[in-house]
Amino acid sequence: MNLSKTLLCLSIALISAPSLAVDILEFNCKRTEKGYTEEYDMKITLAAGTQKAKVYLDDRDLDQSDAYGKQVVKSVTLARPNILIAVEASFEPENLMGVSYSAGTVSTQITLDPVTGKLKKVEKIQGGILGETIGNGTYVSEENCLPSKMPYKSK
Repeated sequence: MNLSKTLLCLSIALISAPSLAVDILEFNCKRTEKGYTEEYDMKITLAAGTQKAKVYLDDRDLDQSDAYGKQVVKSVTLARPNILIAVEASFEPENLMGVSYSAGTVSTQITLDPVTGKLKKVEKIQGGILGETIGNGTYVSEENCLPSKMPYKSK
């Protein structure tokens, strides 16, 4: 095989091979509620190969599990221009300061439009300490999240 055919085959193999790079999106976000304002950084790494998508708030991985419960980022979907994020959390029954709370769940659907910065969060709370203190049901809130960096790839 001559050199030009070898280079052509190598180029095709590199182009069609799955990328080892991971797309990373970073945002500066602001939440305001009842006169209180909180600012935080959100980083989203998109799924690549066998690596699942991840979401971090102030470098804290949202995929967490301990004796009190479990939280999992179920999906991150690019539906241009929006980014759709689904998070599910479940909590074990607990007793705090002499008060017993049942097991509970929270399902969160986030829609982020990086062009306008509008983040819409729909949370469905059922049971647990949140159901007792906030109330069971569906809650909708909005925040502002603007890109802090252009998307980049990390290897």
